[in-house]
Amino acid sequence: MTDTNDRYRQCPTDDGAPDSQRVDNSEVHSSSKTRREHSKFSLGQLVITRGANDELDQVDVLKALGRHTSGDWGDLSATDKQANEDALEIGERILSAYHSLEGTKFWIITEWDRSATTVLLPSEY
Repeated sequence: MTDTNDRYRQCPTDDGAPDSQRVDNSEVHSSSKTRREHSKFSLGQLVITRGANDELDQVDVLKALGRHTSGDWGDLSATDKQANEDALEIGERILSAYHSLEGTKFWIITEWDRSATTVLLPSEY
């Protein structure tokens, strides 16, 4: 297993302070052949915000990313889940909501062009 420091790199914000970190998403995609076969879309560049990185366990994040790419949108209303299904067809942004084992709510947002996916806390939106 790769050390956490090897997995995360800082992404400076406009003011030069690291606000989020890029994540090596190879573990999300390569952890199982089945997961790759059931992925509905690409994550693009994977980023985790400072707050999410500090608050969430890496295992919770990786499990949620697997759910996100397979179309399990987590704790959303039926209307929001349908909006994600429609977004897959028309190329819109995809948002999922999950809770960590400790009960912390977090979101995963994949951009409309599938260029990037961000893991963040709702308070960071």
